[in-house]
Amino acid sequence: MAPPVFPSTPSEFITVMAHYHRAEIARMAGWRDRLDRTTNWAITVVAAMLSVSLSTPTAHHGVLLFAMVLVLLLLVIEARRYRFFDVYRNRVRRIERNYLAQVFAPELDVTDDWIKGLGADLRRPSFLTTQSQAISRRLRRNYCWLFLVLLLAWLVKTTFIRMQESAAEAHLVSSADEWMRNTAIGPAPGWLVILGVIIFYIWILYASLRKPKGEGELAFGDVHV
Repeated sequence: MAPPVFPSTPSEFITVMAHYHRAEIARMAGWRDRLDRTTNWAITVVAAMLSVSLSTPTAHHGVLLFAMVLVLLLLVIEARRYRFFDVYRNRVRRIERNYLAQVFAPELDVTDDWIKGLGADLRRPSFLTTQSQAISRRLRRNYCWLFLVLLLAWLVKTTFIRMQESAAEAHLVSSADEWMRNTAIGPAPGWLVILGVIIFYIWILYASLRKPKGEGELAFGDVHV
């Protein structure tokens, strides 16, 4: 078997680099498309659950809590996809930052260490961000707003409209005790449901605002996803 042929001239190296850059762009775009699909699913779930829950006063507010669980599941799925996207995005940016940028605007402080790092990453691929960091990034970009819409809808449903067996008997909640009874779900008392919602949204707020140091190109103000 003949040994593999490696580029031996600058023109051959440029050809290899161009094809490799295009291949990584395609892989990155594929995972970006998966991210957008998951976000679209989450938006569809929110819209459908809002329609079901707010269409009639007799609809149970538990539908909105179920929507929160579904959107959380989609967030976890999207965070996993984002970790793969981040791997290919990092490779593309490494080539653009250290090679293509040098073609258009050479700088003296750029070394050849980037090509060694790229080769090591190709030999032993690894995730560059943790699952929790990916969840925080996707929350800041999209999902915090979806959860906020669901929270406002849940408050409207439980605070302003009391569920009755007949829609004609529906009326505004007039006291905290009535709101507490209204938030109950089956055997679960209202205070327990409210406590669970508060804890969940405290975590949402913490995860959305948490920003690890040294995010590099992901820092505020730079172009990122």
